[in-house]
Amino acid sequence: MTSVDSPAGVDSEVGRLRTVVLHRPGPELKRLTPRNSADLLFDAIPWVERAQDEHDVFAAALSQHGVEVLYLRELLVETLADPDVRATMVARTANDPRLGRTLSREVSAYLAGLDADGLAAVLIGGLAHEELRKGSGLVYRLMDPHDFVVPPLPNLLFTRDSSVWIGSWVAVTSPSMPARQRETQLTDIIYAHHPRFAGTRRIYSPGEQWLEGGDVLALAPGVLAIGVGQRTTPAGAETLASRVFEAGLAHAVVVVPIKQERATMHLDTICTMVDHDAVVMYPAVADSLVAHVVTPAADHHLDVAAPEPFLRAAARVMGIDTLRVIDTGLDPVTAEREQWDDGNNTLAIAPRLCVAYERNIETNARLETAGIEVVRIPGSELGTGRGGPRCMSCPVSREPVSREPVTRAAAGAPPPAGS
Repeated sequence: MTSVDSPAGVDSEVGRLRTVVLHRPGPELKRLTPRNSADLLFDAIPWVERAQDEHDVFAAALSQHGVEVLYLRELLVETLADPDVRATMVARTANDPRLGRTLSREVSAYLAGLDADGLAAVLIGGLAHEELRKGSGLVYRLMDPHDFVVPPLPNLLFTRDSSVWIGSWVAVTSPSMPARQRETQLTDIIYAHHPRFAGTRRIYSPGEQWLEGGDVLALAPGVLAIGVGQRTTPAGAETLASRVFEAGLAHAVVVVPIKQERATMHLDTICTMVDHDAVVMYPAVADSLVAHVVTPAADHHLDVAAPEPFLRAAARVMGIDTLRVIDTGLDPVTAEREQWDDGNNTLAIAPRLCVAYERNIETNARLETAGIEVVRIPGSELGTGRGGPRCMSCPVSREPVSREPVTRAAAGAPPPAGS
């Protein structure tokens, strides 16, 4: 973790990135087995050590471009140094209805005996049935030896989903999937109690209508896009829209219904921004995707416009003539494969400079042909959870978006070797 300590605030997807929260994969990924991977939302069993190496390359690439990298586990340990916060997290974790009264009491006693680092390890990596050696009671006796008393959080890798910054406010999101609901407890406690985030204003909280950060894109200052589909409900989108209008954080929200498919679970699995007026987008949906533009009306009501093509609606409320589209892949088969491998899920470091998985060769070539510099990172193991560089990062601070060309030096990158 570096100590740049940039002021928090995000008003676009492409303003120069200054601070980001990542989670380096750890023992929680080693809990994945063929028996439980589907329930924990992974399509394959990753090689953990290789995933860690790949993530280290990702973090190093960001640091080399002047980005302050904060690690979620470090933030959590620092937060849990406060005994009162530690007690709160013990109570929240032990108060799981599936544990029953006896096991809940024993889990509470076990967790209360851990220091901040040990508690963070269990909260993230889980606690297996066989690791609670003094367990008793009916629930414990009837548990399968392979079951978890405290489930692991392998999807914590995808820090974008549990929180998203809108201006200087943070939305701690409310996930739909049971396997991800404890992630937001950790994120929530960090923003509420870590000194780095003292005074941060909250615009959304866990336990509200379903809303995940992968469905929220800051298209331009004052303009959000919110995908509605598997993970974010219309009620969640409406609630967030109402609040950003009331807080003066936006003047328009583009609500985008997404077809209910595993490969398109979030808006950022089919569309991410790489310049103030350009997106990389899955061509199978680029022309068919529609949107409703939502704007504030009198007496705290919302004006919801009739559906229109997404690209046209987005460009209009962004105040630009056209939103340029860079297609995933070069043909329908390649496009489908590279969309599945997160070719659309890029992370902009600055306008016309993004991070992408190296495996998406055709998409990356298209980006570069369109004038977008691509920082390639490995992702053969990181991608097993179906998420790319955008999913794996929660920007905390970006500079106001600029429409001027950004050179390698301006983006904070070192010159190429030999220059």
